[in-house]
Amino acid sequence: MIVLGYNGFTRSRDFKISDHGTSDIDRYNVLGHDAAAAVIIDGTVVAAVEEERLNREKKTPSFPVNAIEWCLGKSGVELKDVDYFAFPWALTDDVVRALVQDIFTLAPNPTISFALASELGALYTNLLTPEAVVQDFRERTGFDVPEEKVILVPHHLAHLMCGYQVRGGGDTAFFISDGRGERNSSIAGEVVDGKITVFDHLTLDSSNSVGLFYNNITRYLGFLPNNDEYKVMGLSAYCQTPTERSVIDRLVTLLDDGRLAFDVTTDSARGDHPYREYFDAIFGGNDENRESFEFRARVARAAQDLTEIATAHQVAALARTTGQSHLVFEGGVALNCVNNTKLLEEGSFSSMDVSYGASDTGLAIGAAAYVGQTLGGVTPTACGTYLGPEFTHEEMLEAARSYGDRVTITEWDADEVAVKAAELLSEKVVVGWFQGAAEYGPRALGARSIFANPMFEDIKDIINIRVKHREPFRPFAPVVLESAAEKLFEMGKLPNSPYMTFVVPVREEYQDKIPGACHVDATSRVQTVTDAQNPLLADLLREVERATGIPCLINTSFNVAGEPIVGSPKDAINCFLGTEIDCLILGRLLIRKAA
Repeated sequence: MIVLGYNGFTRSRDFKISDHGTSDIDRYNVLGHDAAAAVIIDGTVVAAVEEERLNREKKTPSFPVNAIEWCLGKSGVELKDVDYFAFPWALTDDVVRALVQDIFTLAPNPTISFALASELGALYTNLLTPEAVVQDFRERTGFDVPEEKVILVPHHLAHLMCGYQVRGGGDTAFFISDGRGERNSSIAGEVVDGKITVFDHLTLDSSNSVGLFYNNITRYLGFLPNNDEYKVMGLSAYCQTPTERSVIDRLVTLLDDGRLAFDVTTDSARGDHPYREYFDAIFGGNDENRESFEFRARVARAAQDLTEIATAHQVAALARTTGQSHLVFEGGVALNCVNNTKLLEEGSFSSMDVSYGASDTGLAIGAAAYVGQTLGGVTPTACGTYLGPEFTHEEMLEAARSYGDRVTITEWDADEVAVKAAELLSEKVVVGWFQGAAEYGPRALGARSIFANPMFEDIKDIINIRVKHREPFRPFAPVVLESAAEKLFEMGKLPNSPYMTFVVPVREEYQDKIPGACHVDATSRVQTVTDAQNPLLADLLREVERATGIPCLINTSFNVAGEPIVGSPKDAINCFLGTEIDCLILGRLLIRKAA
């Protein structure tokens, strides 16, 4: 069975999906963000890429015409060969009726109710009806897709099936939490013998959403909601004082059945500064202190503490309900790596997976996997992250030569790359790294990365100022050989961390040895690597160990703030020339800036 999964809309920016203002800070609050496409053939993911890597629009919600074209070409199939087209939004008639009822129940007055209902009607009619989804596909691809072949997959089940596909199936409990799906913000249940069971008593609607709460705090702190939540997570470590429980209790109530009741009112939800008045009252904010680092760190800590308490409450209720010992956690909230580790270490599940596609990037894979399993009865095959575009040596050489005398090019033999790269990285340099097939998801995992030596105290400032142009409080993640991870980090229950989805303590004896990869609270969002996952990167880390004594590098995404991760050799060279990256290793080419 051939299934094409995809996410994205041609006209999503024309329609509002929230009651917030229309200012630029809400640019990423659009339906279909993180558009992507994936092809699964008989349970195996053969191609997947995010549209932003190709159209160069960060978190693009656009219909993924470029991603679909690339995935089909990579898979060797045409649209006429595809058995089903899987789309991760399913607004059934019952869901739409429930949403309308929610609006008139929760909105503070009839005027707002009718305004929101009108916005929902326009969104549904123009984007989300089965007819609108099919028409969008036909217009953008030119293919007259039969309506019966387009399967609308419930949003949270698409999230679940991404994690389930990546791990290769098997019996497991699951917890899915994000801002909102069609109506709900989180679901929980189990998969046993391939059958999905949702525990309805643990489902939360979007009015009690941990993800939307964190989203609103992100906006309140002046960051971009639906994009910068990870900044809030990083900032929270700078407040060492735990949030008073009375503050948490004003914001959310933990119900006995494992559900949550948020106390954030809708009265202050609209306008240019949604929830500012409400959060000012909670945290003592005003025009004088709202921009101070101390205040922002304290609020960020409160958001982080609440998230950890609330999700632990939900997961504990799930553990009491299921007989499974393993947990799959997906959805946007699962990008909170600090919380992930605490859920695993302090909870009763013995093991836990969070995939590289936990956010909406994974919906294309998950929707296709859902259709394959439910309609085709296929068993998912575990898949790594390197699913995207790959370039030949000749293509990279041609791209480099097109820059003429702006660069110098040195060709290495294939067996020299790891050794010579390690020699460079033993010094205080910043190196662009472009190798093999692109990784899938929001993290750079050793295919489109920027590397540096974490042993230098000031290397974080060097990367932030000279390359990334981002806030100085943000940490950098390490990549380490899996065989050495336990020596450098306190891995706890984790046998590995291949996708940078967990944060672990740096062992005390290594905190001074790898300060560049150590956050202010002595933790790291670690990536572990084996030869089976990425043989070249594993070779590089072994050579780095020979040169420095420690098989560890800083690994950050190959881009600058506000841009997608580089997608092509020319993207990589442009980023290299536009920053103070010292050199670029493009395949087996060493590229430097001309004098």
